[in-house]
Amino acid sequence: MLIVTALGGNALLRRGQALTAENQRENVVIAARALAPIAMEHQLVVSHGNGPQVGLLALQGAAYTKVETYPFDVLGAETEGMIGYMIEQELGNLLPFERPLATLLTMVEVDPADPAFNNPTKFIGPIYTREDADRIAAEKGWTFKADGDSFRRVVPSPIPKRIFELRPIRWLLDQNTVVIAAGGGGIPTMYEPGKQRHLVGVECVIDKDLATALLARELEADLLAILTDVDAIYVDWGTPEARAIRRAPPDALAALSFPAGSMGPKVEAACRFARATGKRACIGSLKDLSAMIAGTAGTTVTLEEGGIQYAATAAQGASS
Repeated sequence: MLIVTALGGNALLRRGQALTAENQRENVVIAARALAPIAMEHQLVVSHGNGPQVGLLALQGAAYTKVETYPFDVLGAETEGMIGYMIEQELGNLLPFERPLATLLTMVEVDPADPAFNNPTKFIGPIYTREDADRIAAEKGWTFKADGDSFRRVVPSPIPKRIFELRPIRWLLDQNTVVIAAGGGGIPTMYEPGKQRHLVGVECVIDKDLATALLARELEADLLAILTDVDAIYVDWGTPEARAIRRAPPDALAALSFPAGSMGPKVEAACRFARATGKRACIGSLKDLSAMIAGTAGTTVTLEEGGIQYAATAAQGASS
């Protein structure tokens, strides 16, 4: 079975955690321990978030005033290499020596007319207090939005249209390679308007879940697994009435409302994959990956479900 997984940024750096290489390495080790058993039984493609890393590189670049900060396409390429290197190394420490691994820098095309360029929503970088966010916004002209009780920088996040490296990814999979690709949603590129097939980088960050869903669809994957810091999709999240969804069809999920900066793109990505392929997508916690593949944990999105099935609550479990 070909499984495509999307590691959330939380799998690499937990919320509020210092953006150090040591912390990231420790989290990648945890991720590798969850992914290695899957790679032993299945073909595996791994994508990952890069919001904190891109934000940190942008901050570091802004602190050095002798040259302009590198654009987001270049920063995205840097983070694909950095994070892919760590994942590749830690997975390699757990898999048999003869199992090949490869990190592929992945360019993804976006539409220059995408309305996302007029409404930045993608969180990047560390969290700030309102006071610090207001100060940095005044100094650098950056846009900030609330992320829970804190504030984070936001940048445009257009819809991915095409993945350019599909052929080498397919070739690597044919060689039984564990492939790390489309990290951070891929390197954002577009064909320059008014010119014939002239590809250029774009100042944006593509949502990694939507890019991973596109990748999974184009690779004809059997399962898309979106891994995040909660164990399932919830309705009424953050309230006493919160309920975990165990299984649901795409149309039922599309009728619900989820935050645009967090769970919303994950749900949209899972629904897109399920609709386009007729296969399963699942959303849940990294530690539950094996159970998610078996359909016993997380939220499974499938056309085979007639309506929403909620997970049993603790009270229901005790009474049954």
